[in-house]
Amino acid sequence: MLEISKYILAFLLIIAGILHFIKPKFYLKIMPDYLPAHFLLVILSGVAEVICGLLFLFSATQNIGAYLTMALFVAVFPANIEMSRKYFVKKKKGFWWTILRLPLQILLIWWAYQLIK
Repeated sequence: MLEISKYILAFLLIIAGILHFIKPKFYLKIMPDYLPAHFLLVILSGVAEVICGLLFLFSATQNIGAYLTMALFVAVFPANIEMSRKYFVKKKKGFWWTILRLPLQILLIWWAYQLIK
C-alpha cells in the first residue's frame, strides 16, 4: 500500500509543481505580502514540488524526497494561511474550503513521513 501511496504523492507533487508554471497568477495572489520576489518564489516552489515528486520515484532518493517534501509543506503553510485571510477579508466564496485546506497540510506532512524507510 505504501508503494502505491508513494507514486500517488509523487504524481500530486509533480502536477502541483507544473501548475506553478501554467497558472502562476493563482499562486501570486496567495503570496504573503511580507515575502519578497513573489514571482521568483512561485517558480522556485514549483521547481521544488517537481523535484520532491521525482525523488519519490526512486528508492535511493525516496527518504530525501520525504524529508524535503515535509519541509516544503511547512514552508508553504504561510501561503495557505494568507489565502484564507484574503478570502475572509474579501468575503470570497470558498472561504471555508481554504480553512479546511489548512489541516490538509498536516496530513500531507504525515503522508510524506510515512514514506521514510
